[in-house]
Amino acid sequence: MNAGEPDRCPWAGIADPLYARYHDEEWGVPKTDDRALFEKLVLEGFQAGLSWLTILKKRESFRKAFHGFDAARIVRYTDKDIARLMADAGIVRNRLKVEATIANARALLTLQERTSLAAFLWGFVDGRPQINKHRAFGTVPAQTPTSKAMSKALLAEGFRFVGPTTVYAFMQAVGMVNDHLVGCFRHAPCARLQTSFKLPVAGSALPKKRGMIDGPHA
Repeated sequence: MNAGEPDRCPWAGIADPLYARYHDEEWGVPKTDDRALFEKLVLEGFQAGLSWLTILKKRESFRKAFHGFDAARIVRYTDKDIARLMADAGIVRNRLKVEATIANARALLTLQERTSLAAFLWGFVDGRPQINKHRAFGTVPAQTPTSKAMSKALLAEGFRFVGPTTVYAFMQAVGMVNDHLVGCFRHAPCARLQTSFKLPVAGSALPKKRGMIDGPHA
C-alpha cells in the first residue's frame, strides 16, 4: 500500500485506481434503484469466471452496448442486436450471457408488474442490511442461506446466471451485507449508511419464506 493511502480491504488488484475508487465509493453502499440493481445483477453474471476488475474496466462499454441497462429496450433486442453485441470487443462476448441478459430484462419487466426489483430483493433481508465484522477474508463466505434463497427465487422468476455465489457477491456490492473487513476504512462509513437505511415503500409479492437473515460471521 502506498504511503498516505487508507487501509482498504486487501483485494487482488486493489492498487488499480479504478478498483480502489469502486471499493471506496460504491461497494457496500445500499442501492435501491431498480435500474442500478438490474445492471449489477447482470454484470455479476458476466463476471463469473473472471475478475470484477475486468468487468469494471468494461462497465462503461457494457452500459453503452446494453442501452444503459434499460430493460424495456433490451427485451426488444433481435438477432441483429445479439450479433452486434457478439462483435463488441468492449464487453465480454459470451453468447449465453448475452441471451441471459435479454431473458433477465424480460423477467424484470414481468416482476415489476407486481412489485419493484428492490422490494423483491431487499425483502430477503427484511430491508435491514447485515453488518458483519470480518477481520480476515478467510471468514467471509462465498454464499449463504440467504443468497441461496434469493437465487432460488430469482431463478423461479426467470432470471439466469444468478447462482448463490453470484447472488452473494451482488448482496455485498449493493449493501445488503457489510463485508468490508473491520480494519478497512470503509467498514464504519458503510455500517452507518446501513444502520440508517430505509427501503422506499413499495408493494411486494415475495415468497412467504423470505427474511432469512444469516447470523453474524466472526
